[in-house]
Amino acid sequence: MSRVTSKHTKPERLVRSLLHRIGYRFTVNGPKNKNLPGRPDIVLPSRQAVIFVHGCFWHRHTGCKSATTPKSNTSYWLKKFERNIQRDRQTRQALVKLGWQVITIWECELKDLDAVAAHLIAALPRSPQFDLPEEIEDDKLVAETQASYTGKK
Repeated sequence: MSRVTSKHTKPERLVRSLLHRIGYRFTVNGPKNKNLPGRPDIVLPSRQAVIFVHGCFWHRHTGCKSATTPKSNTSYWLKKFERNIQRDRQTRQALVKLGWQVITIWECELKDLDAVAAHLIAALPRSPQFDLPEEIEDDKLVAETQASYTGKK
């Protein structure tokens, strides 16, 4: 288990890249992250939202084929998994109580990045200050309508 990493895993990097591509900005090691319960993988302070990227094996994704129990030392693993589930539940409750929106993305869901992007867009609506108007009136344009380039003087 010494090779098991808890930060900057490939699934986390995939989600961060996806968030960036669809226009969301976030923190990973920002000051807000350190004070939040459960050390969220991704924090979107402007939207008061956190994202956990859970591995299906470690966090026991219900119904997922990756959420298997090892055959050896089964009682140890079952206790460990139960503690993980309980800790996840407590962390979620604490964050919600503090007013944060909690989103969990499972490792197996990352096989369909379009579906994950749609889920994130639905769960994290854009801030009105960043939305562009449907139509821009001509008199509000800054640039001239027709640029003319005549070459050297």
